[in-house]
Amino acid sequence: MSKLDSVQKNDLLLKLFTLAFFMTMGIVVTFFPLYFDYKGYSKIQIGLLYAIGPLIGIATNLLWGFLSDRFQTVKKIMIILIIGQFVTAILVFTAGWFSLLYVCLAAFFFFQQPVNSLNDSQVMLHIRSSGKSYASFRAWGSIGFALSAGVFGIILRVYGTGLMPVLLFITISCTLIILFLLKDVRQGGKKMAFGGMVSIIRSKKFIWFLFLVIIMSVSHRFNDGFLALYMRQLGASDSLIGYAWMTSALSEIPVFFFLSKHGHRFKELPLLAFAGVIYAFRFVMMSFIQDPAWVIGVQLLHSLTFGVFLFTANRYMSQIIPDEYRSSGQAIFAVAWSSIAGLISGTLGGWIYNAAGGSTVYIIAACLSIAAAIGFLCTYLFQNEDGLPRRSS
Repeated sequence: MSKLDSVQKNDLLLKLFTLAFFMTMGIVVTFFPLYFDYKGYSKIQIGLLYAIGPLIGIATNLLWGFLSDRFQTVKKIMIILIIGQFVTAILVFTAGWFSLLYVCLAAFFFFQQPVNSLNDSQVMLHIRSSGKSYASFRAWGSIGFALSAGVFGIILRVYGTGLMPVLLFITISCTLIILFLLKDVRQGGKKMAFGGMVSIIRSKKFIWFLFLVIIMSVSHRFNDGFLALYMRQLGASDSLIGYAWMTSALSEIPVFFFLSKHGHRFKELPLLAFAGVIYAFRFVMMSFIQDPAWVIGVQLLHSLTFGVFLFTANRYMSQIIPDEYRSSGQAIFAVAWSSIAGLISGTLGGWIYNAAGGSTVYIIAACLSIAAAIGFLCTYLFQNEDGLPRRSS
């Protein structure tokens, strides 16, 4: 097989792997709560089960990202993680009492949480040699999530929620099979030096960027965490809530394909500022909605918010993190926008929601988005050689 054929084969396999993994993620995000409700657990117990995910993600993203860089392999680490998901999923669905289920689900998240950042890592490394765009691969994740939310939702409505574990085992198995066929993008790469990673973590440019990412991500996670509750408060049915999730996932796809073709024309920091402004507009609209059906239309703005944010932030990360630290850098980024932002939004958002209602949560989310947008724009306009806004003399 020629080098070109090998690259094209790996292109296809990476897209299929991203598709399959995001179908698994769609099940975890959309149908795990319904399954636990079906099994008779209370809403408080389900909330406790989901609170462990972001907390576990902080440690496990860093651990597996570090191991990937240390041993210069993504594929072998991912094989361990996918097999771990399969085994711990069996334990989750056979746990007989809540305390055991809590431990088993924590173990499942230990193996499930890092896969997203490691997949981003292998995509970033692959596109360096293939010349393709990150967005052209990530779009397949959106397709996978939308298929999972839509098609699996229909299947479960027809055959019952109890079928959900079977669907999860099918998607995990498909992910593992595709993974064995993938080429290891880290094989034979430059060895990681511990001192270099420390210098990157201590980089003011890197830390400032992550700080702004966390601010914007907290606003995004407010919507992720409280959308269903807010829609239910407005009188939405379960099917309408499902359509809202599917709409947001599908809306990413054209934006990812557009950015894969034309994204190089735009500077990263102004584009991130643009996403922040649209986030603010989106959340202000959400705060004034009275009819839950209108939420589906507002969810279309997910394309210009999260779609633009994720693509652009990853592209910026690829410029400031050397390849030998790629997995650790992506892991730190995932911890910032997913785990830390998830913990802050869950605790702060829950307190605000109970005290002042869902509309106030969205107004505060809009304020955070504007603050992040201003930060990104000022960094672009006034940054010094360290990538930080210059202080006025």
